[in-house]
Amino acid sequence: MSEGTLTPPIAAAPDAARRRRDWIAFMAITVGSFVAILDVQIVASSIDQIRAGLSASVDEIQWVQTSYLIAEIIAIPLSGYLAPMMSTRVFFTIAAVGFTLSSLACGFAWNLASMIVFRALQGFLGGGLIPALFATLFLLFTNQRDRTLSQVVAGMTTLLAPAIGPTFGGWITDALSWRWLFLINFVPGIGCALVVWAMLDIDKPNPKMLKNLDIYGALFLAMFLGGLEYTLDDGPRHDWFDDGAVTASALLAVVGGTLFFWRAFAARQPIVDLRTFKDRNFAVTSLVSALLGISVFTLNYITPVFLAEVGGYNAQQIGSVMMVSGLIMILVSPLVIQLEKFLDPRVTIAIGVLLVAAGSYANTALTEDWGGAQFLLPQALRGAGMIFSFVPMTNLALGPLPPQELNNASGLYAVTRNLGGAIGLAMVATLVNQRSWSHWQALAEQTRMSRPAVHDWVAATSAALHPQLGRASEAGALALLAQQATRQVATMTYSDMYLLLTAATLLAAVLIPLLRKPVLQAGSAGH
Repeated sequence: MSEGTLTPPIAAAPDAARRRRDWIAFMAITVGSFVAILDVQIVASSIDQIRAGLSASVDEIQWVQTSYLIAEIIAIPLSGYLAPMMSTRVFFTIAAVGFTLSSLACGFAWNLASMIVFRALQGFLGGGLIPALFATLFLLFTNQRDRTLSQVVAGMTTLLAPAIGPTFGGWITDALSWRWLFLINFVPGIGCALVVWAMLDIDKPNPKMLKNLDIYGALFLAMFLGGLEYTLDDGPRHDWFDDGAVTASALLAVVGGTLFFWRAFAARQPIVDLRTFKDRNFAVTSLVSALLGISVFTLNYITPVFLAEVGGYNAQQIGSVMMVSGLIMILVSPLVIQLEKFLDPRVTIAIGVLLVAAGSYANTALTEDWGGAQFLLPQALRGAGMIFSFVPMTNLALGPLPPQELNNASGLYAVTRNLGGAIGLAMVATLVNQRSWSHWQALAEQTRMSRPAVHDWVAATSAALHPQLGRASEAGALALLAQQATRQVATMTYSDMYLLLTAATLLAAVLIPLLRKPVLQAGSAGH
C-alpha cells in the first residue's frame, strides 16, 4: 500500500453479534495492556516498603524495577515476530497467563534474588501485552467509527496508567501491604486471558516463521535494548560513567546495537523488521511519540515528587491532582472523535502537542506555595493535549500499513515511546542534581549571615521562638532558614525541568510539517 494512504473501511458494517464479540475481545486486551503498563508505576511508589520486606539495601532494591524494565523493553519489539508466528490469540493468552503467574510469584517472593527473577519474567511477559493493543484495534475495526473510538480507548489506557500508578500503588501498600501490588493482577490477568482465548479471531498461526527465527538477531536485540535501558535507568543514580557497571552496559548497548542493525538488514527474515521506518508517516510519528513520551513519563514523575517534597501532599492528595488530566481526557474524547471525521489529522496533532507544551510551560511559574488549585490548568491542558495528539498520531502511524505488518509496527511504535520516556527520566534525574547544586550555590551567597537582611531575619525569628522554647534560639531560626532554602531550591529546580520539557514538546511540534497528508482511497468516505 502506498505511503500516506489510509486503509478504507469495509462497505458493510459487521453484524451486531460480531461487533459485540470484537469489542469484548478488544476491551479484554485493553485491560491486559493497562495492567502491564500500570505495574511499573505502582511498584515504583512502594519501593522502600518492598526493600524493608525483602531486607535489601537501597542499591540492591533498584533491581526490582530495573529487571522489569529491561525485560519489558526487549519483549515489546520481539512480540512483533512472535504474535504472527503463534497468532495474536495464542500469543496474548500465553503472555497474559504468564504475566499473571509471575505476578503471583512476585507477591510470594521470599528474598531479593527470587523477586528479581520473577520481576524479569513478569516484565518480559507483560511486554508482550502492550503492543497487542495497537495491532488488534486496526485488525479488528475497519469501520471508521469503531476504529476511532477504539483508538481513544487505547490512548486513555496508555496515558492514564502512568499517571495514576504511583498514587494507586501507595494506596494499596498503605491499605493492605506491598505484596498486594502483585497479587491484585490475578483476577484481571486470568479474566482477560480467558476472554481473548474465547473471542479473539483475527489471524492464524504461521509455524513456518519458527524455522526462520533469527536467534542471533534476538540476542543482539537483547544486548542493545537491555544495555541501553540499564544505562538510562542506573546512570543518573551512579554518576554515569564513573560507575563500572554503567560503563559496561553502555558498551554492551553499543556493540549489541551495531550487531542488531547489521543483522536487521542482512538477515533474510529479521526478528524486527526496520523497513517499516521507510514509511515517512510512521517514522515521523514514532519520533513525535518518543518526544511526547519524554513529557508523559517525566511529568508524571516530577509533579508528584514536587507535591510530596515541597507541598507535603500525601498519596491521596497527589492522586487527586494527577487525575485531573485523566478526567479531561474522558471529557475531551467525544470532541476528538468528531474532529477525526473532517479535520486534517496533522492539525489535530499540532493542537494537541501545543496544548501539552502550554501545560508544561504553565508549570514554569512554579512557586513553593503551589498546590492542587495551581496545577489544575496545567494538568487540564496536558490531558487535553495528549488525547488530541495520540489518536490521530496512531492512525497516521499504523493505519496505512498492511495487516501483516501491524504486529511488528506496533512493537516498534511502543518501544520508541518507552525509550523516549526512559531518556527523559534519565535526563531529568541527572539535571535535577546539577541544577539543585547550582541553585544552592546561588542561594548560599544570598543567605550569608554577614548580610544585614539575613542577620536581622535570624534575630527576629530567634526572638519569635523565645516564648515557645523558653530562650532565644538562633539554632532554631537557622534550621527554619535551611528548611526554607531547601524548599526554594527544589522549586527552582523543578521549574527548570518544566521549561526543559516544554522545549522537548515544542521540538515535537516542529516535526509535524514533515507528515504527509493521508489520502483516503475511493469508496472510503463512509463510516
